[in-house]
Amino acid sequence: MHRNVRHGRIGWVRPARVVSDDDRGLLVWIARDSPVAHEVTEAGLGMRAMPFAEWISSTYRLAEGRWNGPPLLKFLPTGAAHSVWWFSDAQGRFAHWYVNLEEPGVRWDDGPVAGVDVVDQDLDVVVWPDRRWEWKDEDEFVERLAFGADYWVTDEKAVRAEGERVIALAEAGEFPFDGTWCDFVAPSKWGVPDKLPPGWDRPPVR
Repeated sequence: MHRNVRHGRIGWVRPARVVSDDDRGLLVWIARDSPVAHEVTEAGLGMRAMPFAEWISSTYRLAEGRWNGPPLLKFLPTGAAHSVWWFSDAQGRFAHWYVNLEEPGVRWDDGPVAGVDVVDQDLDVVVWPDRRWEWKDEDEFVERLAFGADYWVTDEKAVRAEGERVIALAEAGEFPFDGTWCDFVAPSKWGVPDKLPPGWDRPPVR
């Protein structure tokens, strides 16, 4: 279970298949149409559907659904404050990298179900195949920083510095922006789970 945590609450959860797990980090695959859950207000609205001031004064619940984005390959480098995602187009061809800035993942293992909990720090970087890049969601990041104790990001400079560090890797074409896994194709025998497994909503370890 790849889960995002906000102030000790589950923000979203996605079931993932482990592709590799070694000293470099954890590589997972999320299939299109996978069962997912994400935090919404009692009215069923997500965080992006309203001003942050309204969101933090809401009550929440977890709504289950399906992943309607493209299949995703996600790499969580060991100990790093980011993950890198490989996006593909409708034909399954590599489209771009997505750098998700986040607190380093903390793993948990309950036996039948295991996972990694991160704290998504909202600011992201999109890196195109030619190594051009751009910040993403900067407006949301700046808006939320104004709310101090209500926001889960406590160090804006550290988040931006991590982004700049990864941008330098991308510009230089260094791993993982060197073509590694850009041609990854999930085996056809990897099916899509029918539903989230029991224990997916266990209390966060973060």
